[in-house]
Amino acid sequence: MAVKERIGMVVSDKMDKTVVVAVESRAPHPKYGKIVVQTRSYKAHDPENTCKVGDRVRIRETRPLSRTKRWLVADILTTVTKG
Repeated sequence: MAVKERIGMVVSDKMDKTVVVAVESRAPHPKYGKIVVQTRSYKAHDPENTCKVGDRVRIRETRPLSRTKRWLVADILTTVTKG
């Protein structure tokens, strides 16, 4: 069985060892054909608190870690530099 992975943007890092990742999916509307963007948020485990708001990350599905947290930050693809 393949492991589910998603790529998204960190939108919140205020919790301890947890980040909220927004994942966009783009698909054509079934009737009208216009590209529709849907955004879904996932809570992901970040054990070292390394992710910051604006980072692009890859998340991987894992066992339930809490009531709402079922994803793990696999790696950080790009980081935001301030200044």
